[in-house]
Amino acid sequence: MFTSKIKTAASQLGVTVNFARTAEAALGEIRKAAPALVILDLNNARTDPLAIVTTLKQDPALASIPTIGYVSHVQTDVIEAARRAGVGEVMARSAFTMQLAEILSRERAKG
Repeated sequence: MFTSKIKTAASQLGVTVNFARTAEAALGEIRKAAPALVILDLNNARTDPLAIVTTLKQDPALASIPTIGYVSHVQTDVIEAARRAGVGEVMARSAFTMQLAEILSRERAKG
């Protein structure tokens, strides 16, 4: 559901987005061409988003890439773990959805 929303918003804004199904694939893509932003579904166990962020933060060439993670607002343990791991901005799913166009536009302007 969120993939579709992100794709639609990105298409409307002319922003290129890539999606990865595993942490290894995500890190491989990030290393090939550093993106303007990494968006993380903090509930996606397949991609292990906290491991991705930890790896990014430990690599000087990737550490400055902005990250945003979204999660249910009631999952305070996940929110806290994401912040500890170094996710730059942690958002409730509803806020992420409402602000998606702004987020993509903001990062496009920076890049």
